[in-house]
Amino acid sequence: MISMYNIKPKFQELLKPTLGFLYRRGITANQLTLSAVMLSFLMGMGLWFSKEWHFGFLFVPIGLLLRMALNALDGMMARSYNMQSKLGEALNEIGDVISDMFIYIPLIKIVGVSPELVAYFVGLSIVNEFSGVIGKVIGNQRRYDGPMGKSDRAFVIGLLCLCLYFYSIPAFYINIIIALCAVLIVISSFIRIKKALDDG
Repeated sequence: MISMYNIKPKFQELLKPTLGFLYRRGITANQLTLSAVMLSFLMGMGLWFSKEWHFGFLFVPIGLLLRMALNALDGMMARSYNMQSKLGEALNEIGDVISDMFIYIPLIKIVGVSPELVAYFVGLSIVNEFSGVIGKVIGNQRRYDGPMGKSDRAFVIGLLCLCLYFYSIPAFYINIIIALCAVLIVISSFIRIKKALDDG
């Protein structure tokens, strides 16, 4: 299934020089994970106050790109420098869910956007991540299958906020985008659970 996750190996290759730089300065994998959560909180604040501070819309796509880099780097550092731990794994999973909530709940502050649709989108995103973890519990590996995994959601919402920074988009179309994403998240979750069951 097509997903932004498929480009992760190439993205990681680009980050290798940064990985070495951070390691030489004593940065740990868990610090990178927590930094991604803090960055997500700041993105959410920017989006929450975007009506008064229009730059908040632009901060979201920039921040999501940085968050993607931090998420890739924490895993690379843990594997490359023997920093893997149960604490790190827990922080990674919980941090992703908390970060998504920080970023996506403030979508309700966009005038005309349905709070109910945002609630479904956020709730289903949590289910989607849980479905990925189930792959490791009952199968052989953590599942990241699309079509609307974490990276895909970040891409869509980042692109939407980038467009909102430059253009005024009717709330009707924003609601349609969020609803379509919610449907794709359901499909993604079913795919993850099915593949986990097949692996098991």
